[in-house]
Amino acid sequence: MKHFVELLLHAVEETLPLLPWILFIYILIELLESKANLQNARLSGKFGPVIGSATGLIPQCGFSVMAAKLFEQKYITVGTLLAIFFSTSDEAFIILLSSKEGAVWVLPMLAIKVVVGIAVGYAADGVMKWLGRKQVCAEMPQRTDEAPATVKETFIQRYLEEKEVEVVCSCGKSHGESGPWKKYALYPLLHTLKVAAFIFLVNFVLEAIVHAVGHDAFAAFMHRGRFVQPLITCAIGLIPNCASSVVITETFLSGGITLGSCVAGLCANAGMGFVVLLRNVKKWKRNLALIAVCYLLSVIVGIVCNIFPVTAV
Repeated sequence: MKHFVELLLHAVEETLPLLPWILFIYILIELLESKANLQNARLSGKFGPVIGSATGLIPQCGFSVMAAKLFEQKYITVGTLLAIFFSTSDEAFIILLSSKEGAVWVLPMLAIKVVVGIAVGYAADGVMKWLGRKQVCAEMPQRTDEAPATVKETFIQRYLEEKEVEVVCSCGKSHGESGPWKKYALYPLLHTLKVAAFIFLVNFVLEAIVHAVGHDAFAAFMHRGRFVQPLITCAIGLIPNCASSVVITETFLSGGITLGSCVAGLCANAGMGFVVLLRNVKKWKRNLALIAVCYLLSVIVGIVCNIFPVTAV
């Protein structure tokens, strides 16, 4: 019982300092998301994978959902879709930026995910061209006075018009009609508490495992299994919930997995994007193929990175 209480208190001590930083970043994201203008983004052009990969880095699953809708409406190619999916990280960068130990890993992860996203994007478009598969990309609607201008407006008014799909952000709720105090205070706070709960749980479980087997034995086991880790983290990454990115990132920061395994899991973490694609049951073969490609390529990225294993602790 004594050890249980100690583990509980240690998990709380690890989690509490992150709360104000996570809350601040969520508020900042809400502000940026409400003001950012995507009307000039040439997602349907030859630089689609480049722009898509950069867009996917924004820490919200809403962009992967928007990409899936754009792909279904033939506004973007499969390469641009995959570039966005591979660069998307959901809550990962929020957690990294909120931690002193994690902040140093943000730029390396950003660089790897952007390069992988761009490479996969152009490779996918190249393969489609080589196979003779035409990707008919319609011109994205031009800006008018009535047309939505910001990311939030675009997401709500144009690409998620179906009533059965109302996912706007990682909480699964539409914030479009909310007042300022809810949008910039209440919802970020709820996001923060949700993520903090996952962080606390992961910290507690990892501390319990390390306490049970010993730190040296745990470290040796993780080193031996570094080429198997990407298989597991990528499977977790496919889970369409912010919990998956939280588990992967927090496990990395706690020394449970290598940097390569963490990046691999986050590359496979397309958030709710796959859910949107899977709603089109007529294209089930295409959807399963896209999921398989994301998983296999993410695993390969992790294995390659783990040739030279790097851990956070």
